[in-house]
Amino acid sequence: MLGFSGGNIYIVSERRIDMKKPIPAITATLLCAAILLTAWKQTRPSDQPRFRDLNKNGKPDIYEDSKQPIEARVNDLLSQMTLEEKAGMMFINGARVNEDGSLEEKPGTGFFASIPTAPALINGKKMTHINLWQVPGVKALAVWYNNVQKLAEQSRLGIPVTIASDPRNAFSQTIFSMSANGFSLWCEPLGLGAIGDTILTRQFADVVRQEYIAVGIREALHPMADLATEPRWPRISGTFGEDAALTAAMTKAYVLGLQGEVLGPRSVAAMTKHFSGGGPQKEGLDPHFEFQKGQVYPGRKFNYHLIPFEAAFEAHTAAIMPYYGVPVDQTGENVGFSFNKAIITDLLRNKYHYDGVVCTDWGLVSDANMGGSVWPARAWGVENLSKEQRVLKIINAGVDQFGGESIPESVVQMVKEGKLSESRIDQSVRRLLRQKFELGLFDNPYVDVDKAEKTVGRPDFVKAGEQSQRRAMILLKNDKAGRNVQLPLVTGKWKIYAGNMDPKIVAQYGTVVSRPEDADFGILRLNTPWVPVDSKNFMARSFHHGDLDFKPHERDSILQIMAKVPCIVDIYLDRPAVFPEINAKAKAVLADFGASDAAVLDIIFGKAKPGGKLPFELPSSMDAVRKQREDVPYDSENPLYPFGFGLKYGKS
Repeated sequence: MLGFSGGNIYIVSERRIDMKKPIPAITATLLCAAILLTAWKQTRPSDQPRFRDLNKNGKPDIYEDSKQPIEARVNDLLSQMTLEEKAGMMFINGARVNEDGSLEEKPGTGFFASIPTAPALINGKKMTHINLWQVPGVKALAVWYNNVQKLAEQSRLGIPVTIASDPRNAFSQTIFSMSANGFSLWCEPLGLGAIGDTILTRQFADVVRQEYIAVGIREALHPMADLATEPRWPRISGTFGEDAALTAAMTKAYVLGLQGEVLGPRSVAAMTKHFSGGGPQKEGLDPHFEFQKGQVYPGRKFNYHLIPFEAAFEAHTAAIMPYYGVPVDQTGENVGFSFNKAIITDLLRNKYHYDGVVCTDWGLVSDANMGGSVWPARAWGVENLSKEQRVLKIINAGVDQFGGESIPESVVQMVKEGKLSESRIDQSVRRLLRQKFELGLFDNPYVDVDKAEKTVGRPDFVKAGEQSQRRAMILLKNDKAGRNVQLPLVTGKWKIYAGNMDPKIVAQYGTVVSRPEDADFGILRLNTPWVPVDSKNFMARSFHHGDLDFKPHERDSILQIMAKVPCIVDIYLDRPAVFPEINAKAKAVLADFGASDAAVLDIIFGKAKPGGKLPFELPSSMDAVRKQREDVPYDSENPLYPFGFGLKYGKS
């Protein structure tokens, strides 16, 4: 190192200047030039890209070079992967998330006790995709995510992990919508369908994108592009309704909100489901369970259910998930969609030229131990096949990835036995790798924990969600309620009887009384009826199957209250309710798709206006429901309220 003193240049050694060793001028000049050249090289833009040495070989491989074309990076990494690593990439399953965000093995509770930790999947199974179910708060989730990526980086090739999630932003938490736990709360997709505004739907999906990215969720197991043509189907709350054109518009806006025009480092990959439309279930019985009876098309509307998926393809949805159901007599064999080559290869791959990732719905291969009962694999039509044979049939059908399964060894076994070619595995792994590269996970998979806490549940996101709950509400009926006044009511000294509401919130609008006869009017919040199935499987009992009408005991108790006081009824529609007698006695009727008590009261008292239109018709009787054709929209005879119905306040 050089030092300067008294016009001379000296050698600096061990942090001291050696005054006895002056350097000749010419030597000093050359040394200074060399030092300056070195400094310039260190500060100027490098010809060599910065890289993460993921395979620890001390040099930038093509797949580690962010300046290389994605296909070149995919090819390079694929050439370095072992069969076991390729097989692991073809599986995605849930992992348990500790409350402190750590990865160490800790005992879980309840249903989640049997869920493995991330290290068990990453190290033990070489899996690089994980989906989330129950999660802790935002900070712990972000910490956990970074810990997962650090663990993945230590693997042989350092392949990052893609984290996926079901919806987390719906106000009404159903079996299909994960606990929000800090995320902004919006109306359900049915509410977005009721509003019918593609700009709002894209805004919603963009908020989801920002909140997901903040904590490391890079794949959304949504939207649902299914059509609610069978009103008894339990999964209607996740749809946009029964109309194909409306659902197509909402689906496209949703995908664009998550992904943008092009899938990139600021995108969340959308896995649109459930191809080719899961709505027309016979008698509404869901194929999650063995009592399902298949998907039926008495109205010959199979192609009608494809329309929303065509919109998803236009938006370049990153992934597609087929459903469990059997499209009865629609193809050469009556097997579930993911086992069906006519559906996956002939229709999806060949007709629609879809080259994105195709992932099965969860649990098509392995039975699940539910404690006191066994939940059979959803291997409908191929129940007689072994696990390995099911895996082989799914891959041969054209599927890339297995949801809810952790058995990559079955793929390895079949390749080694010559039943499956490694080149076929490469086709699927190539698609999965391409998505990871497009999302930028190989270049920087980590999140900023502090930023995550500031982003998820941001005040403007929360406000927009609350507004959506109000805007989605539908005014179905508006006769004169209490004191001969129509909705909206004027804030005043009302005496209010409130059913199924928080009295503390209602008290902000009037005096809450405990007896209907003492009130000026009543507000009754109701849920669409459902009947738990007779099953040892608690998941089956949780699905909202069965009739849609209020049975005599519940109906009569509601009517008795309505006989004592004029009532405003608000009904939560997760399926099309049948309530003609209650509707007839009510002075006003509202419908919501996930709304707080405050949202309902704001509508009643005019602080907000109902803006929704019915995304499906409301049948007049269960007899009419039973006569409907499962695949046909607006097929109910003399509906109580038709598709698209919705009143407004005054001239608004």
